[in-house]
Amino acid sequence: MYIVVFVTCANKKEAEEIASFLVRKKLAGCVNIIEKIDSIFWWQKKIEKTKESLLIIKSKGDKFAQLIKMVKRIHSYRVPEIIAIKIFKGEKDYLNWLDGYIK
Repeated sequence: MYIVVFVTCANKKEAEEIASFLVRKKLAGCVNIIEKIDSIFWWQKKIEKTKESLLIIKSKGDKFAQLIKMVKRIHSYRVPEIIAIKIFKGEKDYLNWLDGYIK
C-alpha cells in the first residue's frame, strides 16, 4: 500500500530538515514543501491562525509508524499534524520507482 502523508511545520527550515531526514532514511521517496500556507486551528481552548509550511510525503503504509516516530523526534510542535491517505491508484512507473527506493 502506498500513502501520501501530510505534515505541517512551523517554517520552511524545519520542513526542509524533516523532508531531508525522511528521504535519507528511506522513509519517503519524495517530499514536496509548500511554503507559507495559512492555517487556522483549534489549540488550547482558542482558535489560532499562523503561517506554516506543508510537507506532502510519498511513502508506503508499512513505513508509517516509523515515519511518525522520526517526525516527532525532530518536530518542534508538541502535537504535530501527521496524517496519511492511501493512494488508490498511481502511475505504474512512479510506484515502481517508489518500491525500488523504499524497501
